[in-house]
Formats: sequence, C-alpha cells, structure tokens
Amino acid sequence: MRLDRFLTLTVFQPLLRMRISQKRVSVPILMYHSISDEEEEKINPYFRLSTHPFRFAEQMQWLHDLGYQGVSLEEALEGMSMHDSHPQLRAAITFDDGYLDFSTEAFPVLQRYGFTATVYLPTGFISNQRKSFQGRECLTWSEVRELAACGICFGSHTVSHPKLHALPWSQIQVELEASKESIESSIGQRIDSFSYPYAFPQEDGNFSVALKTALRRISYRSCVTTMIGRTHSGDDYLRLKRIPVNSLDDNPLFKAKLQGAYDWLSFPQSFVRSAKRYRSDILL
Repeated sequence: MRLDRFLTLTVFQPLLRMRISQKRVSVPILMYHSISDEEEEKINPYFRLSTHPFRFAEQMQWLHDLGYQGVSLEEALEGMSMHDSHPQLRAAITFDDGYLDFSTEAFPVLQRYGFTATVYLPTGFISNQRKSFQGRECLTWSEVRELAACGICFGSHTVSHPKLHALPWSQIQVELEASKESIESSIGQRIDSFSYPYAFPQEDGNFSVALKTALRRISYRSCVTTMIGRTHSGDDYLRLKRIPVNSLDDNPLFKAKLQGAYDWLSFPQSFVRSAKRYRSDILL
C-alpha cells in the first residue's frame, strides 16, 4: 500500500473539505520531468520522474475539466500578485531537465487545451547537436527557439545539473550565471526563473539565505524547488514549493494534489531532512 496516497485521500482530503474558507490565493506548481513510457518499477513511486504520455494527456484533460488554466510559472506568479477577489483557477506546469520528449509528447497536448508551461534547461546538455542527459535525449537550441516562439517559457536548471550544496560558492555562481546567459543569448529573451537541481537543502538555513542572495544578484525573480506543497500569495518567490507528478497519479490523487490535500507531506519532508542533517552533525 502506498502510504502517501492512502493518507492524502482518506485523511487530509476530508479534512480539507471541512475548511470553511481559504484566506490566501494558492497555485499548484506541477513538477514534471520526462514524458515517456520508461519503466521505473524499481524506484519508489514518490521518486519516479517519468509520466507516460497517455497518463499525461489524461492529467491535462482532468486539469481542463476541473476548470484550471495550465500556465507558465511566470503567468501564475503574476496572477497571484494581482490580488483578484475572484481569481481564475491556474496551475503552473513546469518541466525539469529539457528533455526532447517535452517537444514530442507534452507540447502537442498542452496546445490541445491552450495551456503553456515553463521548461528548465541544464544548458550543458542543450546544444546545436543532440545531446543526452541521464540516458534521455535533450532538446536542441533550434527546438528551444521554436518552442519559445510558440509561447513556452524557459528557465535555468544550471549548466551541468550538479548538487549545488556540495560546491564552493565560486562554482555555484558560475552555474547560475552561465546557464542564464546561455539561454538568453540563444533565444533572445530575458529569463528570470531558476529550478534547483536535486533535493533542495531546506534544512540548511545559511545555504538557503546565501543562495537567495546569489539569485537576486544575478537578477532571478523566482526559484522553484523540490519542497512539497502549493504556492500561496505572500510566499517567497525564491523558495517556491512544487507538487511532484508522475505516471502513478490517477484521477483521485491528481485532483487531491491540485486542491491542497497533498501539502501535508511538506512537514514530514522537512522533519526527515532536518533529522538527517542533525545526525550528520553528530557524527562529525
């Protein structure tokens, strides 16, 4: 039995329905990676990164049927800042890693519903010639430009997709700056959104503050992370939570995630990471 699904649907979704009102505007930021039929049977359901093309098409239909507009992260944040008393239902759709299957599998589905998205590129794997990252083919710059012309937004996912927390700050600075410059020069547009690669080190407060300072210095306006939950008006745009999605998100779970019933996982996620850091400090 998948515990996160069981608790979401049987405990937290009923509790969410009991809430009388919600004071803050909230937006789910969906986190996708590869849209492919890759088998991930040996990977824990929570950590799977592939969404089958058929399931992705279903999820976009469910999103549409529930009255959501699928938008880029930039549009979602702009919508929240408008302070509309009757805000339109929006879901920000994001894709990490710049895989070719975004263009071949995801983009046609997004077009079908009039949706758009933000795609985060690890620029060391994006070239004029086809390259691969983690065994999957990536977009080329010409494909990135074609998608940008069709309304797809792009952001930085560093140059080499490293574990930034383990790098010296001089190297982190290069990863943040060079990736942004490469995208902007290649598509002729300003980009100001960043996606943190791998698990965000939320337990390290000093690192988080230093990262925000570095992002601001390079003129990034937003940073999405692997921290779980929806984004609310008033949240720190340089420390945004997202909702992981993959092939195992059927209709009930997908709907529950959109509506906030999956947000409870941010607490055990934070606790586990803090406990690991404490244990590591003790051993040192």
